[in-house]
Amino acid sequence: MQSPFRSAIFALSFASLLACAGSPPAHPQPGRIEKVADFAHQVTGVTVSEQGRIFVNFPRWTEDTAVSVAELMPDGSLRPYPDARWNAWRNVRKDELAPDQYWVCVQSVVADRRGNLWVVDPAAPAASVIVPGGPKLVRVDLASNQVTQVIRFDESVALQGSYLNDVRIAPDGRFAYLTDAGVRGAIVVVDLATGNARRLLDGHPSTQQERGVVVHTDGRPLRRPDRRGPEFASDGIALSDDGSYLYWQALKGRTLYRIGTRYLNDPALGNAEVAAAVENYGKNGVADGLLIARGSQQMFITALEENAIRVRDLNVGPAAPATILVQDPPCAGPTPSARARTVPFT
Repeated sequence: MQSPFRSAIFALSFASLLACAGSPPAHPQPGRIEKVADFAHQVTGVTVSEQGRIFVNFPRWTEDTAVSVAELMPDGSLRPYPDARWNAWRNVRKDELAPDQYWVCVQSVVADRRGNLWVVDPAAPAASVIVPGGPKLVRVDLASNQVTQVIRFDESVALQGSYLNDVRIAPDGRFAYLTDAGVRGAIVVVDLATGNARRLLDGHPSTQQERGVVVHTDGRPLRRPDRRGPEFASDGIALSDDGSYLYWQALKGRTLYRIGTRYLNDPALGNAEVAAAVENYGKNGVADGLLIARGSQQMFITALEENAIRVRDLNVGPAAPATILVQDPPCAGPTPSARARTVPFT
């Protein structure tokens, strides 16, 4: 879940680091930040396809935004994506529209390696009450710009109080993994061949907020208008390059966890068996977005409290340090790119 009120996207070039991905340098070379675009509205997701197309999303956290998902065109304009109809939802018309056929409150967009754009819609405007029938994961074919799959989540998966946050797609395209950053954290696993979804690690310590953690931004505790701190559970998510391990952590937390995806993918395993396979994978510090670079075990981590992006060599194991790669006020959250060598973030 990206930090509130971000309205620009940036790109971090890290070609020199990836060139050493097999044997990372002791002192990673700083990346180069370039501003890609500015927006008049809050943006929480950005992704780049294999062909270099850029997609962004605007949630309905603080306003009834006119466009939820858009393609950023070369001239800087925004094209509602996949079309204007999918973007026609308005909160004031919620009793007139079928929420499973419109973008209600989109949180994340992810381009995979197989020519698809995946859109996560928790359907909870203002990160509050879920619009019944609205939570969904949608596949858009980038060649035809047509929606080809809509996976709807009922209340057994997206219960009230949930906020589906981000997604990663298995390299073979068979499974999707989502974090629920809501009141009660969980990992949602979707069999993309059947559309069946399971809510796993529901209430497990690894998917919950960590007690005693106070999130700071710009040196001050992050507070809501009512002075409460953020209460986001499992948030950042990353998948190893070969798809064998899933990593996650709570936004209000400092600990990274992982599990072998074979445990998540097996419907014969119960919650207790899945929970027993969870590993504590050391400390990331307070973080939002997570991303593992293509062809490597380098994890990029947003360090919200330092306005920085850190990098961590997962080959080292749970004791691997998180080294600052770049530090700059815009840094908020890296998001998946189907292309290597550039990390887009908001």
